[in-house]
Amino acid sequence: MLLPSPVSLDDKYLLEEGRIFLSGIQALVRLPIDQHRADRRAGLRTGTFVSGYQGSPLGTFDKELLRNARLCAEHDIHLQPGVNEELGATAVWGSQLAPQLPGAARDGVVGLWYGKNPGLDRAADAIRHANLCGVPPHGGAVALVGDDPSCKSSTLPSAAEPLLASLHVPVLWPGTVQEVLDLGRHAIALSRASGLWSALKIVTNVADAAGTAEVAPGRVQPVVPILEVSGRPYVHRPNATMLAPDSLISERGLFNVRLELARMYARENGLNRVTVSGGGAARIGLVAAGKTYRDLVQALQDLGLDEGRLQAAGVRVMQIQMPWPLERESIREFAAGLEEIIVAEDKLPFLEAQFRDLLYGTTDAPRVLGKQDDEGRLLLPAEGELDADLIARAVARRLRAAGIVIDSVTARVRELEQAQRAKLVPLPVVRTPFFCSGCPHNSSTVADDDALVGAGIGCHTMILLNPEGRGTITGITQMGGEGAQWIGMAPFVGAGHEHFTQNLGDGTFHHSGSLAIRAACAAGVNVTYKLFANGSVAMTGSQSIVGGMTVPELTRWLALEGVRRVVVTTEELARYDGVALDPIASVRPRTAMLEVQRELARVEGVSVLIHDQQCAAERRRLRKRGRAAPPKERVLINERVCEGCGDCGKKSSCLSVLPVDTEFGRKTQIHQASCNTDFSCLEGDCPSFLTVVPAAVAAGAGARTGVPVPPAALPEPAMSPADQTTVRMIGIGGTGVVTVSQILAMAMHLTDGYSWSLDQTGLSQKGGPVISDIRLSRRPITGANKASAGRVDVYLGFDLLGAANPKNLQMADPGRTVAVVSTSAVPTGRMVVDPSVRFPALEDALGAIDGQTASASYLDAQALSERLFGDHLPANMIVLGAALQRGALPVTAAAIDAAIRLNGAGVEQNLAAVAWGRACVAAPDAVAALEA
Repeated sequence: MLLPSPVSLDDKYLLEEGRIFLSGIQALVRLPIDQHRADRRAGLRTGTFVSGYQGSPLGTFDKELLRNARLCAEHDIHLQPGVNEELGATAVWGSQLAPQLPGAARDGVVGLWYGKNPGLDRAADAIRHANLCGVPPHGGAVALVGDDPSCKSSTLPSAAEPLLASLHVPVLWPGTVQEVLDLGRHAIALSRASGLWSALKIVTNVADAAGTAEVAPGRVQPVVPILEVSGRPYVHRPNATMLAPDSLISERGLFNVRLELARMYARENGLNRVTVSGGGAARIGLVAAGKTYRDLVQALQDLGLDEGRLQAAGVRVMQIQMPWPLERESIREFAAGLEEIIVAEDKLPFLEAQFRDLLYGTTDAPRVLGKQDDEGRLLLPAEGELDADLIARAVARRLRAAGIVIDSVTARVRELEQAQRAKLVPLPVVRTPFFCSGCPHNSSTVADDDALVGAGIGCHTMILLNPEGRGTITGITQMGGEGAQWIGMAPFVGAGHEHFTQNLGDGTFHHSGSLAIRAACAAGVNVTYKLFANGSVAMTGSQSIVGGMTVPELTRWLALEGVRRVVVTTEELARYDGVALDPIASVRPRTAMLEVQRELARVEGVSVLIHDQQCAAERRRLRKRGRAAPPKERVLINERVCEGCGDCGKKSSCLSVLPVDTEFGRKTQIHQASCNTDFSCLEGDCPSFLTVVPAAVAAGAGARTGVPVPPAALPEPAMSPADQTTVRMIGIGGTGVVTVSQILAMAMHLTDGYSWSLDQTGLSQKGGPVISDIRLSRRPITGANKASAGRVDVYLGFDLLGAANPKNLQMADPGRTVAVVSTSAVPTGRMVVDPSVRFPALEDALGAIDGQTASASYLDAQALSERLFGDHLPANMIVLGAALQRGALPVTAAAIDAAIRLNGAGVEQNLAAVAWGRACVAAPDAVAALEA
């Protein structure tokens, strides 16, 4: 039943006491709000200054702040995104010096820097200086560092704590949205108490998570440590004089006082704590931090080891919330009497080495294991990311080595081995990220096969996954290094290869890529930069470019830098009528892209091709919101004329150019619901294409104004009685998988339940695979938000290819998993550009799913959605409705409806889609009648 009190989406920021539902990013946004409230109660006049640079997994942090501009103004929060991470960190440093200036208007300023781990690399010099300078007692500086250990949306896998330690920045690592709120407050308090910067390590599985959290004004009450220096409590005063002897004095205070205060803070606030004592005869210790601690808890639950069994087995468990610097007393107390400590952590043995150092020389010090066991064999891998299954295997192995045999542990290991050995045959086609429909990068990245090409950061990286027709790709550099690699290559490349082509986005150009162009001009190398200009940072949420220049301004800047020639290509030449460009620049149509590149390859020195075209996804968003005019023309294909050659798909690389199988063979169809009308498909040599001008174009072309009314009086679905239900959803980026996850989680929240979810997206917004795991529970959830092998209860397949993928099916179990799967054959990007690639046989995909689930229901959700709504996007809601009616979910239909209404987007359509999904189970004859 629904909660008696009303729930609002604004609760996540406005509710000061009670239970809220929010994402990891939203928890970071709430952090300065909560701090301002606490400071105000303490009688302090403080503000917050936020700067940094967007990037996964913190890509939408600044957008969420901007979305809540009024709330930020009420709480004195000032956002100024940086041109890049280094300059953003320098600005945050400046915020800490403001209160000691004449005319200071605040008692202190909380400074928040945000950026992903590669951005931390770039900002390291600024943060090192800022940290030595320090922060005042009512200020506080916190680095929000996005870590991507499994490299889902980054060029490199990452772990930030070793670099942060080298910068002498204390690191706190939250593993849940609750801990983001709590440890965020501690991070600010620690910074104020010690005069140091502090850092929150935010991994993908927390930033992209959503869950339940408790809030209250007195929930976090920091204990401020006192350390006397020269007979008085130490209070740090920032000193920005970075010359000797001041620098040496600051360094002495850093090592001898401030870092010690940080250790004292960790101890006095219980940041590193024993969660299972292991009883008086404890022999084995288990240690993990942050998100990995939640994986450890999940592993223990999967092994059947509750607190009682752990106590009986003599296993002690410790949660580390501040992995650097560790304070000695807590670690030694934890280790007392143990024979062995197993440290579970991603990447380098960072915590493991600290434990070993802190315990060195103590009486009867235990063995400290982690990456290797006591015989030097691999125990926990350094590559990739740890999860509950990897940790469970390691724990079981060490228990067995200690002679501790527990039936539930043996059974779980057998389960994992069976899942690994399961003969799950992969389908011949898998779904990978691809260019969005109408993506301008389809045009801007084309190149002759013999052209040497450097890939670029951002959407340009898609050419690494789809290299055909993009030239000879030499690889990728760090952000801002684009083209500079050619300076080192050029002297050692033979005749016929004297020229290089480098892809570069305008977001990257303004961030740091402009320096690479300057370096190329200074070196005198022959390189053409293909500078894509769309005026936004599209991949992380279409943020505006800080300090961005218009195309005419770019041409003049490039000329001043020494660029020899500039050509602007565009799909709309008329937009440049009367526009003043630099004399070295000219304008050509988009269709001349290859011709222009060949001309520029003959120019000695640096040349630039600026491709001016709006991001297709952003254009679609603007049209949907009524902020851009709908297209005047639509493209259709006469299927009786079409020969299915696929040239239109090859020329456009557009996901809306769909291959379809008909009684006359393979044909091609324009999927109107997803078409972004960039008309690149017309570049194919084909007489079957038609352009039409509709008499009246409605918003969201293809959508219907009326929706068939669902059958009346559908029977109330049974509700799953399980205390905890684990759901895995598999879909396609851009189709609303995350929305379904949020609706389901909010429905649980509305019924006074708990949820803990993870949206595994990465590059999936580009038509790639999306996986959303969500745990729904009637009691607080302590484990991980990622499903364990064989432990998924409900398997929702919005995409048949993804649902039949062995990696996903390993999460299912033939004895417990209920599957509801859409059989819609949604083509992949590879099928669009290559007519020889066909969708796998339906029976193969269904057979794989049937063999790994207890029961499965199938429906063609996309076909039904397009028949009902003229749009494919409600298809996922139809699948959700079918699963609800099957009684697989621990929520009521009323709760789902209430969550949809609360979400406020496409309410009537989504309510109808869920109802028709329920009808697929409860009234199949009514659904079948739609086809008649």
